[in-house]
Amino acid sequence: MTILDEYTTSAPSLQSLLDLFKDEWSSKLPEPLADLRAGSANLFEDARIDWIVEQIGGFQAKTVLELGPLEAGHSYMMHQKGAESILAIEANSRAYLKCLIIKEMFQLDRLSLLYGDFIEFLRANQAQFDLCVASGVLYHMRNPAELIGLIAKAADQMFIWTHYYDEELLKNHSTMSHRISEGKPSAYQGFSHMLYRQEYGASLGWNGFCGGSAPYSQWMSRADILDCCKHFGFSEIQICFDDTNHPNGPAFALLATKSAIQPTQVSSVPQSASPFAEIGTLKQQLDKARLEIERLKTESSACSSRIQAMETSKFWKLRKSWFAFKKTFGLPSNEP
Repeated sequence: MTILDEYTTSAPSLQSLLDLFKDEWSSKLPEPLADLRAGSANLFEDARIDWIVEQIGGFQAKTVLELGPLEAGHSYMMHQKGAESILAIEANSRAYLKCLIIKEMFQLDRLSLLYGDFIEFLRANQAQFDLCVASGVLYHMRNPAELIGLIAKAADQMFIWTHYYDEELLKNHSTMSHRISEGKPSAYQGFSHMLYRQEYGASLGWNGFCGGSAPYSQWMSRADILDCCKHFGFSEIQICFDDTNHPNGPAFALLATKSAIQPTQVSSVPQSASPFAEIGTLKQQLDKARLEIERLKTESSACSSRIQAMETSKFWKLRKSWFAFKKTFGLPSNEP
């Protein structure tokens, strides 16, 4: 195998673009591209996003922070429904590249994608968003309460779809019962709760794996998730898609809202701008400052050369002798 194996000799096509990750796609593409070979999950036509629209009155003029976009199916839907801007953060490199493919295929110009750990992003984040969409990520966290607490600092509304721990529902579950351990007490910023370790096991061997960044995650109970939301200021909670028979364990969705929503003060991603726009502006200013410094250095060097030339000239020597003569005989002198 050589680098030449990475080239294609076929004409450009959307299918060849998808085939860069052949057999790794989870999502089925929407019309008019539904006939292309990808995955089977209807994440580009997801009722969960439609439900958010019903609850918040639409995405128009909304700045959205999306955590773990996977293959940008929800990003696509929110873009189609008029979101002002979507900042999506993905830590899985293969999923991130798939998101870029989708962005290019559907020309999602108000979607900005960042490659990195969204927990680390949120820890340093100072921006405010109208809504945070965290679908299918909470149960992949090692410290899920921290994620809820960090989202609470970044947004006044939060959508979560997640699996949760329920002893009765999981003890006889065909695939999950052997993957989840007994609970251990935990606490985060004053919120006490139980965590249940979940092992990914053999699923880590699939290139299309879309879980967390460690060999395990920790689940919370349904009650603890709701209490955690309230602990961090989300007083209004609406619940939907409560599914106790989900093949991967019990799951539900919630839309949590702070009681007094304040207008968004800082737009995370200005429309038609990259999240790096501010950095680019600062770089331009820095480059201008460096050019100005170089100009001043050049002028200073030229001035020094002129002074040195003057001090070594015959006129300068005679001038110094004249002032010395005046000083010797006590004559008035205007020497600087």
